[in-house]
Amino acid sequence: MSRRCELTGKGPMVGNNVSHANNKTKRRFLPNLNDVTLQSEALGRGVKLRISASALRTVDHRGGLDAFLARAKDEDLSPKALKIKREIEAARSTAEA
Repeated sequence: MSRRCELTGKGPMVGNNVSHANNKTKRRFLPNLNDVTLQSEALGRGVKLRISASALRTVDHRGGLDAFLARAKDEDLSPKALKIKREIEAARSTAEA
């Protein structure tokens, strides 16, 4: 399982541990990933995703999963999230027609 947020594409970063004596050793900064189930109003069901805590706050701020995916760039989304975005767009287009 990759350490990458499925909604924002946020992944590991590289930096240094710096000791009191100013010795530097490489380290990794991992994103705070959580397994969550987000509800989609357009699909009428829950969707399981592995997203970062900051992405979860952003989803709440934008008004839910459907609103977040409508504004999200396709290149940032995982293949699973991209498939969900297409399903939501299809459900909304059939509901309007």
